[in-house]
Amino acid sequence: YPLRRQRQMCIRDRLNFGDIFGKHKSKGLDLNSLLIGLLSYKLTENFSIKEAGKWLNQEEILEILNLERFHERVLYRTLELLGRNREEILSDILDSLFSVYGFEDTNINLDWMSVVLYGTKSKLGKYGYSRDHRPDKLQITVGISELAEPINIPIGVTVNRGNVLNLEHFSDTYNPNLTEAYILLCINGLHASVFPIQFKVPSCVF
Repeated sequence: YPLRRQRQMCIRDRLNFGDIFGKHKSKGLDLNSLLIGLLSYKLTENFSIKEAGKWLNQEEILEILNLERFHERVLYRTLELLGRNREEILSDILDSLFSVYGFEDTNINLDWMSVVLYGTKSKLGKYGYSRDHRPDKLQITVGISELAEPINIPIGVTVNRGNVLNLEHFSDTYNPNLTEAYILLCINGLHASVFPIQFKVPSCVF
């Protein structure tokens, strides 16, 4: 735990995470301390948020994070806060990454996968075609994007309702942010297609 926390602190300070996250919560428990605690928990125990609350409320953990004892509801509110401000937070993180490391290559890799939900409460869930052969279960589609080799740093996560086609999910994700015209080369195995689309980066390969 101490070594992991030291690495977290180094990355946080270098990329200015303290300011990026801290501006979204000015009262009560320190947001950055809560996030460091949650991340540390996921790297060690990785169970439910309720269990995370118990783990973080140990005296030695509270002392390390400089936190007072708190109710587990604080963690749920913390995650809700991140969700409400996710677009600004991700944008700030990307700006910091590019500023600190000076990446010259803006090619990115993208991939999507559908996930079966074992529950009925999620508003993101939707019934439909299931590659997992579970049409009786709700599904979501998760999209991941990363800067391509040699950088290989994840830069985005998107979620869409149901088992959405890759091209549809791609359009839903990026079309609202289009500012400049580029040609997109999409390579899938041995097949290649060229699309004249509006996109922020010069090219995108997945």
